[in-house]
Amino acid sequence: MSLLNQFFSNTENNNLQTLIAKGAFLVDVRTPEEFKEGNVKGSTNIPLDLIPFKLDQFKGKENIIVFCRSGNRSGQAKLILEQNGHTNVTNGGTWDQVSAYVN
Repeated sequence: MSLLNQFFSNTENNNLQTLIAKGAFLVDVRTPEEFKEGNVKGSTNIPLDLIPFKLDQFKGKENIIVFCRSGNRSGQAKLILEQNGHTNVTNGGTWDQVSAYVN
């Protein structure tokens, strides 16, 4: 079993897949340089350090999935968004994990 599969339970994987199918707002919180090297189709790049200054971009989004290289920065982004009133945020883990569910 890969580390990725150990990190995500089947329930989390199913939830991620469902949210993506419903058109969740996909936010890559890596640096612009990392984003240029490879990214999830249809995702928006808002680096972690800019999240507090870009909160308007999250308003009105039914579901938000944040992700990065390892899941660490996206965990921090989720916390920032939740501290600012967003209750619909999912830490998608790695961009490869999220990309696996995007058509």
